[in-house]
Amino acid sequence: MLNEIKNDTQQRMAKSIDALRHELTKVRTGRANSALVDNLKVAYYGSDMPLSQVATVAVSDARTLTITPWEKGMIAAVEKAIYASDLGLTPNTAGTVIRINLPALTEERRRELGKHVHGEGENTKVAIRNVRRDAIQQIKELQKAKSISEDDERRAEEEIQKLTDRFVKEVDGVVKAKEDELMAV
Repeated sequence: MLNEIKNDTQQRMAKSIDALRHELTKVRTGRANSALVDNLKVAYYGSDMPLSQVATVAVSDARTLTITPWEKGMIAAVEKAIYASDLGLTPNTAGTVIRINLPALTEERRRELGKHVHGEGENTKVAIRNVRRDAIQQIKELQKAKSISEDDERRAEEEIQKLTDRFVKEVDGVVKAKEDELMAV
């Protein structure tokens, strides 16, 4: 029973880290990254489709994304989706290819994005601590039901705390890497 609780806790904490990594791919750094436009929805024959399902997105150089819609009629819809997004990007169309030039980030914008990244990291730490709280509560319920001894309870709580410390440290590492990437000129 205790092993099930530990395994569940570890999986839930790992999912929190994965969610943080996924969220941080959306944060624009100085370099072009196709993940910036992954979450864009394009109106396609009456329904919203992810950009990756209607066009090819490629990084042509450090500051340029190229988007090639699979149908020529989709160019206007893709441009509209880019304008409507909160990315603040301007598409340039040349024939059937849409280019997005990413401007260099200002120092002020880098600091703003750094604060956002730090906030996402803190939210993830809170989620990890909530997982810890749930696990410890389950362990205490087992002890109250006399399914485990007090020593087992104490040992399990220490193991859960070690897991929590490890995952919080991993969050710090992910956040630090993203902040370093943001501050690189």
